[in-house]
Order: sequence, then C-alpha cells, then structure tokens
Amino acid sequence: MILESALLDVLPGEEEAFVAAFREARPLIAAQPGFLHLELRRCLDEGRGSRFLLQVGWERLEDHTEGFRRSAEYARWRELLHRFYDPFPEVEHYGEPLADA
Repeated sequence: MILESALLDVLPGEEEAFVAAFREARPLIAAQPGFLHLELRRCLDEGRGSRFLLQVGWERLEDHTEGFRRSAEYARWRELLHRFYDPFPEVEHYGEPLADA
C-alpha cells in the first residue's frame, strides 16, 4: 500500500466551505481504481485551525499519479478544492510501514 500525504493550508475563513467542498469531492477519488481509504483531519494546535492533513491509501503509486491525476474526475476535484489552498500543498507518497506499535 502507498500512503499519499498532504498538508492543506486553507485560506482563513474558508474552512467550513472547504469541508463542504471536500464532502462533494470525496466520491470522485473514492471511485478510482486502486483507492483504498481516505482521512481528512483538521489541525488542533493553536493558530493552525486552517490547516488540514489529508492521507489517502492507494494500492500502487501509479493509481494516484497516473490514474486519478489523469482522470476526468481529477479535473472536477481540482475545480472544487484547489481554490482554497494558500500555499498550494506539497503532496508526498510513502511506502510500507517500517515499524508499528
């Protein structure tokens, strides 16, 4: 499994609109081949309420980089969500766990 991770800095004051747009966008990614799971979490630290952590599980790296990002659904995902970010998030991909508790 591959874990996609992104810190999403949302424009202050747009957090609730972002969450609503994300709810609309979620089925677009969930329907993709290789999609396993998704978590969106809001930062609880003081002064960081506009930051969210997105983690998506994929079967293979290519399911995200070539499959979803080249799909018609990604165009709609981008339309719904990318306007909320400042700065634009850096997306990283991680391999299998090296240790777990």
